[in-house]
Amino acid sequence: MIWLTWRQFRGSAAMTAAALVVLATVLTLTGPDLASRYAAGITACTRDDTCARFYDRFFDDHQLSFMAVTLVVLVLPALIGLFWGASLVTRELEAGTHLLVWNQSVTRGRWLAVKLGLIGLAAVIAAGACGLVVTWWSDPLDRSAVPELAMMAPLVFGARGIAPMGYAAFAFVLGVTVGMLVRRTLPAMALTLAVFAVIQLAVPLLVRPHLMPPVTGTFEISEANTDGIGISGETGSAHIMLRAAVPGHTGAWALSHELLDPSGRTIAGIGQEGTVKISTTSGPCAPMAGPPKMGACLAEISGLGYRQRVTYHPLERFWPFQWIETGIYALLTAVLTWLSFRWIRRRLS
Repeated sequence: MIWLTWRQFRGSAAMTAAALVVLATVLTLTGPDLASRYAAGITACTRDDTCARFYDRFFDDHQLSFMAVTLVVLVLPALIGLFWGASLVTRELEAGTHLLVWNQSVTRGRWLAVKLGLIGLAAVIAAGACGLVVTWWSDPLDRSAVPELAMMAPLVFGARGIAPMGYAAFAFVLGVTVGMLVRRTLPAMALTLAVFAVIQLAVPLLVRPHLMPPVTGTFEISEANTDGIGISGETGSAHIMLRAAVPGHTGAWALSHELLDPSGRTIAGIGQEGTVKISTTSGPCAPMAGPPKMGACLAEISGLGYRQRVTYHPLERFWPFQWIETGIYALLTAVLTWLSFRWIRRRLS
C-alpha cells in the first residue's frame, strides 16, 4: 500500500515540492537584505523620531510582495483539499478501480489509513514549511504593517505560524470526506472549496475573537489612532475619523473602537466620523494653523477629555491563538477522519 500510494501521489508531490523549493529559495535570498534594511531604517529613524514615516514608507515599498506571499500561504491548504483530498476516493470510484483494490487482501480501512496517513502528512509538512518560511521572511514587514494588516489581523494571522498546518490537514480530510459523499470529482472539488471557504471566513469572524476574553482600554486622541481631522470654522467643531489602531500596542487586533466625549458617551464608532466641539478661532485647531499643528490640535482635543475606547487582542496572544486554533482544526480533522472510515466501511460500495 505504501508503494502504491507513493506511485499515485509522486507526481503531485514533486510539483508541490518544486514550487515550495522555489519559494523558499527566493525568500531565503531576499530575507536577510529585507531584515538589514529594516534594522538600518529603525536605527536612523530613532535618532530623529521619524519612525512612523519610516514604517509607512518601508511597508509601502514591499506591500505587493507582502500580500503575494501571504496569499500563497492562504491558498495552499485550499489547493491541497481540492487536488489531493477531493480526488482521493472519487478517482477510484470514477475509474472503477475500487472494485479491484477494495476486494484484495488489503481492507478498505487499511487502504484509507495509508492514504490519509502518507498524503495527509505530506500536506501538513508542505503547509507548515510554507507558513514558517513566510513568517520568518515577513517579520520586518509585520513589524511595520498598517493595523489592518498586522499579525493578529484576520487576513494575516492565517498565513503565519503553525495555523496553516491545521488548515491543510482539515482541508485534505474535508476533500476526502466530501468525495466519498458526492462520488464525482468536479462536484466534490466545488463543494470542498465552498465549505472550506465558509469555515475559513466563519472562524476569524465568529470563533477567534472569543478564544480569550478581549481587553478593553481607553486612550488619548493622537496621531497614532486618528486617520484624519477636519476643522469647521463656521460651526466651531472638528471632525475626527479614528483608525483601528491601539496606541502602545503595535500589532494588536482591534475588535471595536469608539470615540468618547468627556462624559464617556459614545459619539462615533467604527467607520464613523465624530464631531468634537473645539475653538476654531484661536489655538492649534484654528484653520489658519494648518496641517503642521495637527498633533497639537489632537492634544488639545484630548485635553478636553475626548478619548478612544478600544476592545482588542494584544499581539502577545498571537502564539496562544495559533495553538488554540490549530487544535480546533485538528479536532475537526479527527471528526472527519472518523466519519470517513465509518462511511467507507459501511456505506461506500
